[in-house]
Amino acid sequence: MSPVVVAAVLGAGAIGALARYAISLAFIRATRFPRAVLVVNVTGSLLGGGVLALADWGILDSGLHLILVTGIAGGLTTFSTWSVETLQFALSGRWRTAIANVLLNLVLGLGAATAAYFVAYWFFLLHQYRP
Repeated sequence: MSPVVVAAVLGAGAIGALARYAISLAFIRATRFPRAVLVVNVTGSLLGGGVLALADWGILDSGLHLILVTGIAGGLTTFSTWSVETLQFALSGRWRTAIANVLLNLVLGLGAATAAYFVAYWFFLLHQYRP
């Protein structure tokens, strides 16, 4: 891995983290459900699925794939916050919220990644793109 790719991953990670912070500010109102974490996790999954399709088609090289997924999506998404919030809900007896948090993040995240992958895949298949 070249020093340029390493620097780009670091910069992209910072951009993703700043985007996560901005999204958390947009959802600053006290709520019973951590919507900001759900939004960033689903958005990062959507990005990851689309990038995977582009990489599978040979449109993105491994360096750009790493920058987009590890950098931007990795900086944007937050597994640790999701885990801790889920644990806090469970420990405070809010089992339905804890279960909903797990199910929504997993189902919507995986659904977004899958949808983005197949939308990008079908787009390039329909346009008969060949790298």
